[in-house]
Amino acid sequence: MAVMSGPYVIRGSVSLPEAELLWRFSRSSGPGGQHVNTSDSQVELRFDLANTKALPEVWKERALERLASRLVDGVISVRASEHRSQWRNREMAATRLAALLAEATAPPPRPRRPTRIPRGINERRLRQKKARSDTKRGRSGKDWG
Repeated sequence: MAVMSGPYVIRGSVSLPEAELLWRFSRSSGPGGQHVNTSDSQVELRFDLANTKALPEVWKERALERLASRLVDGVISVRASEHRSQWRNREMAATRLAALLAEATAPPPRPRRPTRIPRGINERRLRQKKARSDTKRGRSGKDWG
């Protein structure tokens, strides 16, 4: 089997530690060939998020909070079975996990600073509305004797 194309970078210099990844393989329900019933091509990748030492503490807290609905006892699980090859499914699962952790550990967006609409723009909008209103009012047939 070929070597994995890792390390899978989460963000910056932080990457998924190979030692903390738990792999499980099973028969896939997806596409297959002649030996589809004998090969374990579906991949389940598990990562113990609650007990990892690979992530900075702030990132870990952020990820635990954001991924709380997906965690089972602090462990996140990702499955892949799109490909016929176990190796490609392994690649897919590891990439997905890295992307999921990158999104979950991202810093919160900066709060939006409310801005005021300039008075001139508001007055121009109201003048245009009034002009349009007058145009439409002039179309009514009441003055046509």
